[in-house]
Amino acid sequence: MSHSVFFIAEAGVNHNGSLDLARRLVDVAAEAGADAVKFQTFKAENLVTASARKAQYQIDNTQEDGGQLAMLRRLELPHEDHEALLEHCRTRGIAFMSTGFDAESLALLGQLNMPAIKIPSGDITCGPLLLQAAQLHQKLIVSTGMSTLGDIEQALAVIAFGLMHSGTPASRAELQAAYSSPEGRQALRDHVTLLHCVTQYPAPPSSVHLRAMDTMRDAFGLPVGYSDHTLGLEVSIAAVARGATVIEKHFTLDRSMPGPDHAASLEPEELKELVRSIRVVEQALGTAIKGPAREELDNRRVARRSVVAARPIERGEKLTLDKLAYKRPGEGISPMDIWFLADRPARDDYQVDELIAP
Repeated sequence: MSHSVFFIAEAGVNHNGSLDLARRLVDVAAEAGADAVKFQTFKAENLVTASARKAQYQIDNTQEDGGQLAMLRRLELPHEDHEALLEHCRTRGIAFMSTGFDAESLALLGQLNMPAIKIPSGDITCGPLLLQAAQLHQKLIVSTGMSTLGDIEQALAVIAFGLMHSGTPASRAELQAAYSSPEGRQALRDHVTLLHCVTQYPAPPSSVHLRAMDTMRDAFGLPVGYSDHTLGLEVSIAAVARGATVIEKHFTLDRSMPGPDHAASLEPEELKELVRSIRVVEQALGTAIKGPAREELDNRRVARRSVVAARPIERGEKLTLDKLAYKRPGEGISPMDIWFLADRPARDDYQVDELIAP
């Protein structure tokens, strides 16, 4: 990933199990200018039990009660469809990504040369998947919804161990040793980006607390981004202004489509506008150096002032403050030096408003 904001258009499960719909989502993401389009890869039986209930937002958004298993079966992206989507992404000039929710899916994704492996918020406490992802030795984007700093630290300890070792940890002490070691910290810096996130669809802006991005950056010394589940564009744009290096945002072809995530997703024109706005903001961020921009230099002469004669002055006449004024343009002595001209003899004759010579 480059130094600019890496924008992930999150298609997720908004393909509703249709490869054709998934291809259309790739087209929309590419036309919007996203860096990557991301799906979700899982086998429903490997992810949830038959008794697992839906989250309330899933019930609200699907307008039906029931369990996760039946819902997720309808939303699976078959493994055999991945190559077709990967090829379509190559054709459209956009990177393919997907989140793996089980060991089999993660192994498949590890072979696809994606820009990064994404760890979803729900799996930040799933040690085996964290370890498996780390041992792929690829870039990792770790979403932190529902997490405390302690949760994140434990996850990073597993990841650090996995980046350094091929086996499994024998104790928590071994994980902590990997996390605390200079080698482990460097491995994390080389591989991991953390995403601030609020796991609610949609998330109210009052729940977001973007300042938590600063807290995570300071606590772990890692790049930080934002996975946005709010409605609208504003919060993602604000996250970029606050230093997010990655933005992830759900999108759909039509918010009225059936499914758990469509209602909290952007439609195509909104996605395009968000990417455009982020590119403007990242340009505006520039550097931390405070100084005149190149485009301002000519304007300094127009907007700043110079010391001028307030009334006619004869050569050799003693200058006093009542004989001087300060007016535009800024092509002469700065008014910051006006006090130091007092009691000097005038070097020339001056008419009203003429610049005083240095």
